[in-house]
Amino acid sequence: MNKTKKSMGSTLGTIFFSIICVLYMYPIVMVVMNSFKKETAITTAETFTLPNAETFAGFKNYINALGAQGFLQSFGYSAFITISSVALILLCCSMCAWYITRVNSKLSKLIYMLCAFSMVVPFQMVMFTLSQTADSLNIFGLRFNTPWTICFIYLGFGAGLAVFMFSGFVKSIPLELEEAAMIDGCNPLQTYFKVVFPLLKPTMISVGVLETMWVWNDYLLPTLVLDIKKYRTIPMLIQYFRGSYGRVEMGPMMACIVMTVLPVVIIYLLGQKHIIKGVLAGAVKG
Repeated sequence: MNKTKKSMGSTLGTIFFSIICVLYMYPIVMVVMNSFKKETAITTAETFTLPNAETFAGFKNYINALGAQGFLQSFGYSAFITISSVALILLCCSMCAWYITRVNSKLSKLIYMLCAFSMVVPFQMVMFTLSQTADSLNIFGLRFNTPWTICFIYLGFGAGLAVFMFSGFVKSIPLELEEAAMIDGCNPLQTYFKVVFPLLKPTMISVGVLETMWVWNDYLLPTLVLDIKKYRTIPMLIQYFRGSYGRVEMGPMMACIVMTVLPVVIIYLLGQKHIIKGVLAGAVKG
């Protein structure tokens, strides 16, 4: 009886999660499917049908999306913001986590608690204050409302998760390795970059992929901070995707969405194995 109940429960669980998977995948399939349709087919009842000989537009929508005004520029802004933000998060947060874990003081504990607390603070609570601060703040001639400096804002918001994951992994690194490096004459920076940093590779990849997905797809923060007339990231460009006379061109918009999502999906698939390893490694305590 117990085996029968377990088998039935497993079957019901498989059916339930299969339905959930289909519901999650359905919008993605719809976007990809409509990106190959003509405009008239997308805005009519044929939206939910597969492309046929009459509605199939080939790669015309993708060509129009690539030729849209500002697409390449927006792609460049998104790429620069994502790369600079993720690189800054990985470097600064890994060093911070190492300090927090190895220096057992009230200050380090306070920093860790603040980083953990920032993970549960909704962005909506601080977004207006943050926007005003970014517009008015000027440090050594640098303003924080441009694509070249917004990475520092992303560092603040991404530090919570990154420090939390890095701290869990650093605890699993034997302290004897760092002590041996210091006996050989390494200072703290040399110990970090020559001993600790190479060992952080699994968590580096995990945090890097997760932060890349967040920064690349983020719409709200760049919209609040950046000047939308001068700088538009890919999500912002999709929002303002217009044809002649302000008409929304659904076909090129769908194609633009697919091209925007594709790089992140590829990065996630390539790093999926490392994400699991990094999370599991971070869960081990030394």
